[in-house]
Amino acid sequence: MDKSKVKFGLFASVAVVLAACSSEPTDELSNSGSSNEGESAGGDELIVAVANDAISLDPHGSNDTASTHIRTNIYDKLVNHDENIELQPELAESFEQIDDLTWEFVLREDVTFTDGEPFNAEAVKINLERVIDPEVASPKAFMYDMIDEIEVVDEYTVHVTTEYPFAPFAMNLTHDGGGMISPKAIEEHDNGERNLELEPVGTGSFQLDEWNQGESVRLVRNDEYWGELPEIEASTYKIVPDQSTRIAMLNNDEAHVIDEIEPVNTSQIETMDHADVETVESTRLNFIILNNDVEPFDQVEVRQAIAKAVDTETIVEGIYEGYGRAADGPVPPGVFGHTEDLDKNDYDLEEAQELLASAGYEDGFSTTLYVRDNDQINIQTAEYIQDQLGQIGIDISIEQREWSALLSAMGEGEHEMAIAGWTTVTGDADNATYSVFHSDNKGANGNRSFLITKKQIVC
Repeated sequence: MDKSKVKFGLFASVAVVLAACSSEPTDELSNSGSSNEGESAGGDELIVAVANDAISLDPHGSNDTASTHIRTNIYDKLVNHDENIELQPELAESFEQIDDLTWEFVLREDVTFTDGEPFNAEAVKINLERVIDPEVASPKAFMYDMIDEIEVVDEYTVHVTTEYPFAPFAMNLTHDGGGMISPKAIEEHDNGERNLELEPVGTGSFQLDEWNQGESVRLVRNDEYWGELPEIEASTYKIVPDQSTRIAMLNNDEAHVIDEIEPVNTSQIETMDHADVETVESTRLNFIILNNDVEPFDQVEVRQAIAKAVDTETIVEGIYEGYGRAADGPVPPGVFGHTEDLDKNDYDLEEAQELLASAGYEDGFSTTLYVRDNDQINIQTAEYIQDQLGQIGIDISIEQREWSALLSAMGEGEHEMAIAGWTTVTGDADNATYSVFHSDNKGANGNRSFLITKKQIVC
C-alpha cells in the first residue's frame, strides 16, 4: 500500500479518557434502584452518564464504542486481556496453538447462559460460524474469516483451524465480536421470535433489564454468573448528550461516573469534594478521514498536502491540553507492532501548497467535513482544521451529524472528509491496520477512507 495513504491526518494516538465517580456513594445516597432526575444515585446501583446511546446489543452487530461498552458487561469471550494487554483465559479454561493452523480451546464446565442454556463446544461452533456467515453480514466478520473449520472434539473442547497461519487469531477473539451468544437465542432470532439487537442473551456478569432507546440502558446483576459477582446490583447508563449536563449530574450526585469530558472542563470536577478525574492511556487513534473514492481526495498529493497543512502538535496542546500525543503512524503506542521509526509528516504550509499545485489545485477547492454533533473536542478540532486548510485555499464547510447517522454516512461513503477514530481493541497491529486500511474492509467494516491497494489498481 502506498505509504502516504496510510499516514495522512493521523493526530492523536492516545485518546482522552476521563471519568469521575463518587468516592463514597453510601450514607447519603438512597438504595432505591433506578435513579430519577433530581434524585441521588443509589448506592446499590451504578449510574453512568454517557454521551451516546448503543446502536445494537448483538455482539456480531454494530462495531461502535457505545454499543461495545454495554455489550462487554453482557457477553463473555473465550479469552480476554489483562491490564497489560496480555491474553488471559475467560470462557476458555486454557488455550494453545497446537500447530501452524490449529488452535485448541478447553472450555469451562460451570457456565450457563442467562436463558439457562449450557455453554459448551457446540455453542462456540455456532457463534463462530454465525459471525462469519455471509447472510449475517457481520461488520466484524473480517476478524474471523480466516477460519476454515471448527471441530467439536468433545463437550468442552473445540479445535479451530484457520485457512492460513494467522498469529493474532487469539487476540482477535478478545474483540467484542468474539462474544458468545446463547445458541437457543440465536435460533429464536433466526425464527423471528427474538431480536438480538434488542434482546441479548450472554454469560456475562450482567444482563439487560430495560433499554429505553435514546434515554437509558439498565443492566442487572447476573446472580448465576460463573465468575466473581459484581458488588453492585445494577448499572444504568443514562444517555446525556450535553457535556455540561453530565458534569452537573456528577456534582448533584445524580451520577457516579460520567464520560467524554473535555480537558478544559476537568478543573470543574477537580474542585468537587466527592469526585476525581481519572485519565488513562488508550489504544485509540483519532484521525481525519479522506474519502479516496471522491475527487480530489483520489490524488495522493492532495492527501499529502492536507497532512502537511494540519499542525497536530497544536491540536494536542491547544485542544487536548496535553492529554494525548501526535500520532507517529497508524499503530498506537502500547499495541504490539507499534514503532516510532517512521517518517513523520511534519507541518509545512509551503510544501502543502506546492503539493496542491502539483495536483492541479493551486487555487484550492471546496469540501465538507463531517463531525459528530455532541463531541466538542472533535468540533473544535474541525474548526481548527477549517482554519488551517483555509490557509492553502481549501474551503471547508463543517456539517455536524448525530453519531449513528455519521457512522451510516461514512459506511456508505457519503462523506468527503470526516473526523472519527479507531480503537485497537485486540492490542495487535493487525487490527490497527487491516481493519482500517485494507481494501476488503471498505465502508462500514472500518476502511471508511475507501483506500485500495496498488495490487487492485494495476490491471
